[in-house]
Amino acid sequence: MRLLPVLLFMLVAHSSHAASDRLSAEDIRDQIVGKTVFLAVPFGGEFPLNYRRDGRVDGTGEALGLGKFTRPRDSGTWWIAGDRLCQKFSTWYDGSQLCFELYRLDETRIRWIQDNGDKGTARIGPPL
Repeated sequence: MRLLPVLLFMLVAHSSHAASDRLSAEDIRDQIVGKTVFLAVPFGGEFPLNYRRDGRVDGTGEALGLGKFTRPRDSGTWWIAGDRLCQKFSTWYDGSQLCFELYRLDETRIRWIQDNGDKGTARIGPPL
């Protein structure tokens, strides 16, 4: 029974720490815009997305061999809504709008949480 208060404290401490690492709109502009973000994919490898300064986003899954299953390249637009990074591709995800909360893991890695609850990690690459 003594373990329960300790576990609750650890959970609250971890939650408040994670909240402090959430990227703000300014952080997104400084750390994501103008760079390639490499999404970690479940079966290994990375999926690059280029967040261009003019509000365009594009990507290709050709290196992962996705051309066999789907359109390997697409482009669309990105924007910041509150402290979330949003994007809409021409054909990927049926052209639906997607928004993400971003959390800093370290200097070059982030964790993303999509509005629908999907989660993943990504690596921030060099400037475009």
